[in-house]
Amino acid sequence: MAVGPRVLEAAGLTGPGRLSRLREWWEQEHVFGYGLIVPAVVLLLALVAFPFGMAIYFSLSDYWVGSPGAFVGLTNYREILANETFRQTVQNSFVFTGIALSLKIVLGVWLAMLLARSLPLKRVIRGIVLLPFVIPTALSTLAWLWMFDSLYSVVNWTAIRLHLMSPPGPNWLGQSTYAMAAVIVVNVWRGLPFFAITVLAGLMAVPREYLEAAEVDGAGSWGRFWHVTLPLIKPVLAVVILFSTIFTFGDFNIVQVLTRGGPINTTHLFATLAYQVGLQGGNLGQGAAISLFIFPLLALVVFFQLRYIRRE
Repeated sequence: MAVGPRVLEAAGLTGPGRLSRLREWWEQEHVFGYGLIVPAVVLLLALVAFPFGMAIYFSLSDYWVGSPGAFVGLTNYREILANETFRQTVQNSFVFTGIALSLKIVLGVWLAMLLARSLPLKRVIRGIVLLPFVIPTALSTLAWLWMFDSLYSVVNWTAIRLHLMSPPGPNWLGQSTYAMAAVIVVNVWRGLPFFAITVLAGLMAVPREYLEAAEVDGAGSWGRFWHVTLPLIKPVLAVVILFSTIFTFGDFNIVQVLTRGGPINTTHLFATLAYQVGLQGGNLGQGAAISLFIFPLLALVVFFQLRYIRRE
């Protein structure tokens, strides 16, 4: 016996009944939630998990550009650990990150407290402060490359005119000590707005009643900051230090544009050395091993920072 369309519709197998059941199923909280995160999961798998897996595969093989690689185990890791340039890069990375991060913490908190005050054109000033972070890194670093130029350095020209140094001035990108100082300055200039604006958001959340009560008790500006403001913004400070550490440790654009790791490998970081060995040199196996070496170091930083944040 044939089943009519009205019977199927009444059973919820076709027509409006089926759409209604599908809508009810989709509107369930767990189904709707999973549906929203599926696109993000797909993107993470395609753009993060898959490249990360391929990097692990390359690092365990003698893969070169244009030739299939064979499994070699931890050979690439042993070779880079025995390489003097790599050891210099590890030292450079810690010096670069340590100094740059320390400057960002001190200057970032100071700038955030300055921006928190009632200043004329406060919104305009905050917008200007954000400019270094908004401008594309490669573009802004090219401007710094001209400013540090060995012949036409505007930094040297200004310092000589102010009688702060004698002509012709230092070769900022051609001498080891000056080159590291130059890339640190540019990194701090680039990352300071992110640090300051994030800390500023934490400062805006500090209740004024606490500050006023501390002032009534006789606390000065430094006492109010140290005993009231700082404890309340510690979680925000921990988060911004975490992200800033990751961004600074993995910096590539600034060093690549300014020095390409020179002079004599004194400004090489993990990212620039991995690029030079893996892509420019064609040794994908060792390039991947160098890039992955940063992972356990950052994992430790993230672990302790997140542990501190949870405790706070």
